[in-house]
Amino acid sequence: MTTEHASHRTDAPLAEVLRGGRVESLHLGVIVVSDATGAIVFSQGDIDAPVFPRSTVKALQALPLIESGAADRFGLIPEDLALACASHAGEPAHAAAAARILGRLGRDQTSLECGAHWPTNAAAARGLAAAGEEPCALHNNCSGKHSGFICVACAEGIDVEGYIRPDHPVMQRVAQTMTEVTGAAHDASNRGVDGCSIPTYAIPMRALALAYARFATGQGFSPDRARAAERLRRAVASAPFMVSGTGGFDTVVMEALGERAFTKIGAEGVLVASLPQTGLGVAIKCRDGGLRGAEAAMAAVLARFGGEGVSDSPVLAGWTEQELRNWNGISVGAVRVAEDLRRRLG
Repeated sequence: MTTEHASHRTDAPLAEVLRGGRVESLHLGVIVVSDATGAIVFSQGDIDAPVFPRSTVKALQALPLIESGAADRFGLIPEDLALACASHAGEPAHAAAAARILGRLGRDQTSLECGAHWPTNAAAARGLAAAGEEPCALHNNCSGKHSGFICVACAEGIDVEGYIRPDHPVMQRVAQTMTEVTGAAHDASNRGVDGCSIPTYAIPMRALALAYARFATGQGFSPDRARAAERLRRAVASAPFMVSGTGGFDTVVMEALGERAFTKIGAEGVLVASLPQTGLGVAIKCRDGGLRGAEAAMAAVLARFGGEGVSDSPVLAGWTEQELRNWNGISVGAVRVAEDLRRRLG
């Protein structure tokens, strides 16, 4: 048995799916809550096993957008910065914002190297189809992040073409930033390719949580980086719709909690949070890749560790137990935080 597979045996239930009053399915995974010194406040599962964080690190990848001066040079507004941290649903406002950022550079969607896919928001996808249009790169959930990368290249006089390659100066700068904020190596030894074609690096869950504790507090960052992190947090809190979209976990939670919590989903059941009030970072991985399990667990963790104005949020209560309805609208069960996790969180 490989070390990776052996580590999965330590996974614990995150969420359970009920039908007819019985547990039908379990979502297993890993949770870690860290402070900015790396001290572990709460954990379950193997927090040292490497995991691809996927889109959960977009806010960290956006730090060079501020630090390079590109955001100010091109007059990016808070909505633009929020989009740079987003996995958006491809709704009209999202595509328009990405086009606006590129327009400030004298560019358009043809500069994006993230690929195109249909909006994940069903209404937006139907709208495109009804108009006889095809999706373009602006509808890609990562178009804001990629627009930010292009801003950095343009601000520093770097050729934009091929910015998604690991040897491109922008990607090298992003990887170096990620190494510094997580304390984990980002090199060829742990590199994969993300859905939007940029590099993604497998790092320990404890490193991911540490990075977001630092993102919450600025502790362990230079003064410039701490200011950049605070600016991104405030931008996201002022425009949470840009981060996800209609009904998305990040948008719904941050609309309710404002600057008290930053959350970010990622592909394959990864979810992070940054909690400025308590100075903590959270990282969750649902091992089967199911986001619903990670969302339920994260809502419970936020309620326990988020601090004043978070613990009693009715929005979080709604995510810790989500009703399931069938195609006739009949209530058939629920997705809820696993019993053992509820007990451990108190």
